[in-house]
Amino acid sequence: MIDTARPTPRAADRAQLRTAAPPPEPLSVAARRRGRAGRRRALTTDLLGIAAWASAGVAVALWLASPGSHTVVGIGGWLTDAGIVAGLVATDLVLVMLVLAARVPLIDRTFGQDNAIAVHRSLGKPVLYLLLAHGALLTLGYGASAGTGPVAETVALFSTPDMPLAYLGLGLFVAVVVSSLVAVRRRLPYEAWHVIHLLSYAAVLVALPHMLSVGSALAHGTWQRAYWIGLYVVALGLIAVYRFALPIVVTLRHRIRVVGVEPIAPGVVSIHLAGRDLDRLGARGGQYGVWRFWTAKTWWHAHPVSFSAVPGHDRARITVRDLGAGSARLGRIRPGAFVSLEGPYGLFTTRARTAPYLALVASGIGVTPVRALLEDTDLRPGEATVLLRGADADHQYLWRETAAIAASTGSTLYAMVGHRAWSRESWMTEEDVRRGVTLRSVFPRLLDSDLYVCGPRAWSDLVVREARLAGVPEHRIHQERFES
Repeated sequence: MIDTARPTPRAADRAQLRTAAPPPEPLSVAARRRGRAGRRRALTTDLLGIAAWASAGVAVALWLASPGSHTVVGIGGWLTDAGIVAGLVATDLVLVMLVLAARVPLIDRTFGQDNAIAVHRSLGKPVLYLLLAHGALLTLGYGASAGTGPVAETVALFSTPDMPLAYLGLGLFVAVVVSSLVAVRRRLPYEAWHVIHLLSYAAVLVALPHMLSVGSALAHGTWQRAYWIGLYVVALGLIAVYRFALPIVVTLRHRIRVVGVEPIAPGVVSIHLAGRDLDRLGARGGQYGVWRFWTAKTWWHAHPVSFSAVPGHDRARITVRDLGAGSARLGRIRPGAFVSLEGPYGLFTTRARTAPYLALVASGIGVTPVRALLEDTDLRPGEATVLLRGADADHQYLWRETAAIAASTGSTLYAMVGHRAWSRESWMTEEDVRRGVTLRSVFPRLLDSDLYVCGPRAWSDLVVREARLAGVPEHRIHQERFES
């Protein structure tokens, strides 16, 4: 239940964790500064969105402006031109998807890597439909112009240079999209899904030759050809730099190793790490890294895990819950194991704040980024309120640490313990539902706060839904979803 009589102790229990830190700036000054930063971030988000859609518009415009590239003659011409436009837009959006998945720092700082991946996933089905329409419309269009049927035209296209590669690329992309469907992904082992998803790079590469060799749309010496080659170079270059080269540099520079594995609850361990200049990673409280532990049984599986403490000069810590075979093996890693790192990533930090007050809600293993965020924030007494949610005593991960940090900053901390309500859909316990507890009663300054929510996906979605109904602006809701 929520214990309104249990705010965090304020006196003797206040650990002096920040004796060397300068005093926090006044709330009004901080609010104005955060407001300016939020407006800049919103403007950058809008510009990136415009650039993404404009890239498709430019591709179509260049094709329309290219002399002789499109001559509509009868139904065959209409179908052919429609197929070409579908292919141009689809290919452009595939490259946008690659950029969104490239973990580009500008994108991560602007609207967060999680949001970028959400947009990436949302484009999958539309792109697949456009690619299928591209193939079907061209086949029908060529067939109508030549007076042949779809089957005969398909056979003829297979004999065209580079077209078998195009069909292969389409097949690979279909496999990627189908494997990403929620119902399918839940049945696939992570390793199988990951290998299939890597085929998206192959799909892009094998489709490129037919764009450059088939027809006159991308003929030598045209602006179209230069434009598309430029798009491919940018997209694949960002992938090469930020998904491969930079993580290698970070890993070699910091030389991270496991120095200890500490069980903190059934199925939950804190992994203590050591390395060089870890404070120069630039990690903020609330961010996560993609960790790979180089042992015989774990090297093939990368794990996106939040920092559960702000990294120091040569120490860092992550806390992991057993959610499957891959994460279960992490609890058995021995000290000395070498660790590679991609990141840090994520906008679940105070960088995203725009309001004068801070409201933090965490459930289960979702406490890890909230604990680090609280540690990393200069707060005035009363500025932050924390609500920790757990099903029972076995699910109170890092609560004592979080309470100590809250006490040291003058923050208020409440606990809500118990299983989810059964009488109606709610993120609270049955007792608290009956008592009429709401987000507004827990956080009296909710509408003047940035709300950070982290926990299991279904649970956190319910918290966010209530926040929206209470009137919290969308840009002040920051959500980090964990798997149950």
